[in-house]
Amino acid sequence: MCGRYAATKDPAKLVEEFAAVDLTEGRVRADHNVAPTKNVVTVVQRHPRDAEGRVLDDEPAQRSLRMMRWGLVPFWAKDPSVGSRMINTRAETAKEKPAFKRALAARRCLVPADGWFEWRRTGKEKEPFYMTDPDGASLAFAGIWETWRPKDDADAEPLITFSILTTDAGGRLTDVHHRMPLIVPRTHWDGWLDPDRSEVDGLLVPTPPEIVESLELRPVSSLVNNVRNNGPELLRRVEPDQPVDALFDVPAT
Repeated sequence: MCGRYAATKDPAKLVEEFAAVDLTEGRVRADHNVAPTKNVVTVVQRHPRDAEGRVLDDEPAQRSLRMMRWGLVPFWAKDPSVGSRMINTRAETAKEKPAFKRALAARRCLVPADGWFEWRRTGKEKEPFYMTDPDGASLAFAGIWETWRPKDDADAEPLITFSILTTDAGGRLTDVHHRMPLIVPRTHWDGWLDPDRSEVDGLLVPTPPEIVESLELRPVSSLVNNVRNNGPELLRRVEPDQPVDALFDVPAT
């Protein structure tokens, strides 16, 4: 699964990495402890629309950074609270599930992340780990998104939400947890984001083993357990019995 991740890059860097335009309106903030229901940056590719909101299919699709709330709210949901239970979508069954299949066919996105957190159970304790690219490249999680409006207010501001697809963990990651986010390799970004592609069988493939094996599995502090904690110290490697105070920057005297 994926219940917490880090996303600290500014829009200018993401624009460069994902060859996208920035439509986040200055709302992106570095977040070292992204939790469900937060509004975060995603990458989508859509055809432009005319003044009446009609899709211009004859115009090339544009790739852009957009803000969405984590936790998918299907268009048919009675209220948005259901989103807190739909932060993840199993890639193996997404095509058959009513809550996900429509979005999977027509509204796919990438979720840029520096890395994600997972907890390994050791006896009664849970030990947090941070999985990240050692070279600092963004990981592109496969996502799906939806637009929701209250049925009694068609003019209400739409709520845009997303869910992260997950798959079986592989390689060394199985030592930490049996599930992981589905990471889309750069060579598959175009296909995953293509708004004109509704057939997804060729897209729902496991994360390439070479990506899995290249990831750093970094033991981190239990500070990450609390969603209110948010700072670079959450991403720092910890050694056995290392005091928490050692994770924070100490001003020079």
